[in-house]
Amino acid sequence: MKPIAARPIAARPIAWLAALLALYLCAPFLAGIPQIGRADWANVDWSQTWSAVGVSAASASVSTLIVLLGGVPLGYFLARSTSRRMAVLGFVVQLPLALPPLASGVLLLFLLGPYSIIGSLFGGTLTDSFAGIVIAESFVSAPFLIIAARSAFAAVDPVYEDVAATLGHHAGSRFLRVMLPMAWPAIGAGLALAWLRAFGEFGATVMVAYHPYSLPIYTYVMFGSQGLPAMMPLLLPTLAIALLCAALSIYRRRSHAESDAAGAADTAAEELAGIVPVVPALAGSTRLAFELEHRAGAFHLDVRWAPNARRLAIVGPSGSGKSMTLRLIAGLGQNRLGTLRSHVVLGDIDLAALPPERRGIGYMPQDYGLFPHMTVARQLAFPVAADAAGARYWLDHLGLTSLTQHLPAQLSFGQRQRVALARALTQHSQLLLFDEPFSALDTPRRRLLQASLRALQRDIDAVTIVVTHDPDEAALLADEILVLEHGRTLQAGPVHELYARPASARVAELLGLPNIGEGIVRDDGAIDTQAGLVLRPNACSYAVGSLVMWRVAPDGIHATDQGTYIGRIENLQLRRGERYAQVRIGGVVLDTRADESTFDNTPVRLHIDSSSISIWLPT
Repeated sequence: MKPIAARPIAARPIAWLAALLALYLCAPFLAGIPQIGRADWANVDWSQTWSAVGVSAASASVSTLIVLLGGVPLGYFLARSTSRRMAVLGFVVQLPLALPPLASGVLLLFLLGPYSIIGSLFGGTLTDSFAGIVIAESFVSAPFLIIAARSAFAAVDPVYEDVAATLGHHAGSRFLRVMLPMAWPAIGAGLALAWLRAFGEFGATVMVAYHPYSLPIYTYVMFGSQGLPAMMPLLLPTLAIALLCAALSIYRRRSHAESDAAGAADTAAEELAGIVPVVPALAGSTRLAFELEHRAGAFHLDVRWAPNARRLAIVGPSGSGKSMTLRLIAGLGQNRLGTLRSHVVLGDIDLAALPPERRGIGYMPQDYGLFPHMTVARQLAFPVAADAAGARYWLDHLGLTSLTQHLPAQLSFGQRQRVALARALTQHSQLLLFDEPFSALDTPRRRLLQASLRALQRDIDAVTIVVTHDPDEAALLADEILVLEHGRTLQAGPVHELYARPASARVAELLGLPNIGEGIVRDDGAIDTQAGLVLRPNACSYAVGSLVMWRVAPDGIHATDQGTYIGRIENLQLRRGERYAQVRIGGVVLDTRADESTFDNTPVRLHIDSSSISIWLPT
């Protein structure tokens, strides 16, 4: 029998504190139970009681509807804006929470009372009326919904809006079909709080609209005239409504995801069912060219590229502007102040003149941007220009037919990638943008998905741009590469040219190329690395004193007792099953193949074949 693990001692005080507060919150309800039998049930005016309940329920519902219509958009803009004005507005809309309710009622009287300008225009009907109750309840309950909506929208990754824009949806459609459904569970909780707060509002209501009696006002009146024995019959409707709201909230949380998933799957499956698979006719080969200049704080991006190939990659370290370049190509993140120049041409189409929803671009962020509330079938039916025949074809072609009713959370990384690709291809996108699509994967899975994407690139005529910091990935998935750093182009061109002759030592470093550096041509034709190593190539046609790039092939470096170079082995590495040694000669570290007899931190004599040394001019 296994011993029962003891609970951490630190958890006991936490549990005691939680139990103490829970007991305090439950105690008043327990104390009210004996009062049920002592209540003055015989003298209850049920007609007036239910009238007050009806007034409170109706006014709370109307005020909550008003708050919903304006509070959800306001919460959205507060969540998405970074301006100081919106920050001040966000503070102001929370003030009703800090004000005593009576003070809120006084402020409303200043604005809408019978002697105010607005109140006189309405003949005093905004106070001491049902409209006055709604006005008071809306003022005090609105912050609950606004705060909930702002927090809900802030928790939704903006990348979903970006993806929806590239799928052809305008701002209103993105809000209603993407942002609102994803934020709705939290907004629904705020909506319930706002309704309950409005239903129980007393302070502001008693100042603005004493009549008709709402339930809190009627409770106050009866307490003043009959005391505690008259309270229990009035409290029971309130407790019943509170319990009903709590039960509905629990039921909604449990059933919301299942019912939405089933309904969405059935609807989308009907849209895609019964269609004969037809291979979508993609346009002929097109070329991409762009010139972009954008400022974001202290960062300044200025890049231009006109490649001749369709399979492209952008390589650079973190913060170099790779993702920003991709977003600007898609028309995302542009603004009047930051975007100084934007020219993007795909074939004969000037994309820069079009908003992102009209560019027809397939944009795939790092997690592929699949909407968590949509099944696979709904994802493929979501693009505005989605072609049902094309969707059916790509479902079959990418092995997704059996997954149409699955949500993204039920898919593997590879399946998510294929769904994102199929979604982009259903609208016949001629430009596919991948923002580090494999960065979160382990090596075996990354290699598998890279091969899958490479195979797909051969099947389609679309231009693909892969942003990555992995040079091996770039070489596999691209025919031309753009190397960026600090928002500037270090080198651009065909893969074989960049790998054969990088423009600088920094480009070589970013491409992961070993044994490359800069040197000065000596009068004897040797190359002085200025770091204690002199290389002697077979021939050098450059002028004495010229700055050149040099490269030594790892296979051209040999350990031998007759070697003219003395070095020290600093490190041993295993690369795809082969051993390599890093040897320091002076201030230069060179890679060479190593055998089982090679050990760390040992001196060694080396010979470098002249034929293994190549030189060229930097650009």
